[in-house]
Amino acid sequence: MNIQKQSTAALRKRRNTLMRQLPQLQAILRGSLIERYKRCGKPGCKCADGPGHGPKFYLSVSYPGLRPQMDYVPQELYAQTAEFLANYHRAREILEAICEVNRELLRRREGFKGLPCGA
Repeated sequence: MNIQKQSTAALRKRRNTLMRQLPQLQAILRGSLIERYKRCGKPGCKCADGPGHGPKFYLSVSYPGLRPQMDYVPQELYAQTAEFLANYHRAREILEAICEVNRELLRRREGFKGLPCGA
């Protein structure tokens, strides 16, 4: 869909629709889930010949100029953690779409009428 061909009213309606699709902000989490298998080092343990004990899951979060931070995710929190990560990616996609709408409204010199910031 070509955003430049839509009416101003249609753009505002699209922006409102996108805003309603945003996940709840308290339910988002940035990072990646890492699956690991570890060997315990005990002689005769089955992990010595197999993939290792696991899977164990870790949340990995990167910051510019720093090593990634790793946090253990207990098995019982895996599904919720995965959902929060998916919410983050969905929120980013929706925010990008809202930004495109706002950019087009700005390009048209329509401003941001009707928004709480009063701009």
